Amino acid sequence: MSRLERARGATLVDVAQLAGVSRMTVSRVINGDARVREPTRLAVQAAIRELSYEPNLAARNLVMAGELRIGVIYSNPSAAFMSDFLIGVFEEATNAGARLILLRGENGQPPAPHELQRLLGSGVQGVVLAPPLGECVIVREVLRSANLPVAVVAAGRSPADAINVRIDDRQASQALTKHLLDLGHRRIGFITGNPDQTSSAERLEGARAAVAQVKGAELILAPGAFTYASGLCAAEQLLESDTPPTAIFASNDDMAAAAVSVAHRRHLDVPADLTVVGYDDTTVATTLWPPLTTVRQPVRQMAAVALDRLLRALRSTEPAAKAPADYVLDHALIQRQSAAPPGRPVPVADTTVQERSPHA
Repeated sequence: MSRLERARGATLVDVAQLAGVSRMTVSRVINGDARVREPTRLAVQAAIRELSYEPNLAARNLVMAGELRIGVIYSNPSAAFMSDFLIGVFEEATNAGARLILLRGENGQPPAPHELQRLLGSGVQGVVLAPPLGECVIVREVLRSANLPVAVVAAGRSPADAINVRIDDRQASQALTKHLLDLGHRRIGFITGNPDQTSSAERLEGARAAVAQVKGAELILAPGAFTYASGLCAAEQLLESDTPPTAIFASNDDMAAAAVSVAHRRHLDVPADLTVVGYDDTTVATTLWPPLTTVRQPVRQMAAVALDRLLRALRSTEPAAKAPADYVLDHALIQRQSAAPPGRPVPVADTTVQERSPHA
């Protein structure tokens, strides 16, 4: 590769790789940090010259503002969702020079009050909340009492006193349900999500809105909680009925994977005998057979944007009230082999239908 080719679009990551150092070290060299050893400084400066790298002034200003300590509180039962979420916040924290202090609740429950107080006592200057904690009254009250800036991810409609990063769950769910209806399904089983989360209600309303547009179509509900175990129970309930659905729409990929498992246990072929679709497009969606048709929720990006907006708010000289609080990102409909017309499986290659948020 020529020098000119390497220079095009050179990033801080490229400089770090060429110099054999971390991205934080590159940032410190750029900002004249005296703690960097001279040989390391010379190596980074040589890499900058080699790549003709021009620092991003906005990112540089963030680093120069000093390291911020940010609490990240999570207690989501989906390991796949949390993996994407944590990767998103870790990557953004590295780029922005923030230090993360993690706090996890056990068994899908919020952390105990004394654990929250210990986190606050560690000197965090802001907090990012993973779902469902963004809508947990106990957690939000503790943070509100401490007067800490908060960013939440996937909290449905935006809280008035927090930054929220989400997708339009209603629109996404309506698009996926319409896809099932267009395939010819008229009896659709719907496994709901955690009743304490606004996104669960939004996804249900989206499915109902799509079904209401098609004469003779019906939605059969079964309760779920965004866990694999709840998906097993819900799928059994749907398939035990005298007239079972020809398609099951589970409110997340974990529950959809459970529905596929129940179908296989009942010797039903997916999608020949039963279509199953999910939501999120986590790694679960592509690690089972058949891979799931699902809604892609950009979890990593949502987590990264939440932390970025929180850091910007903390380092801004503008009044917090002037900053927009609700960020609605794009979603996409991912079509894979778990969905087909009822009774007529049609294998298809993976396709993506981009859905732009009307709020973007």
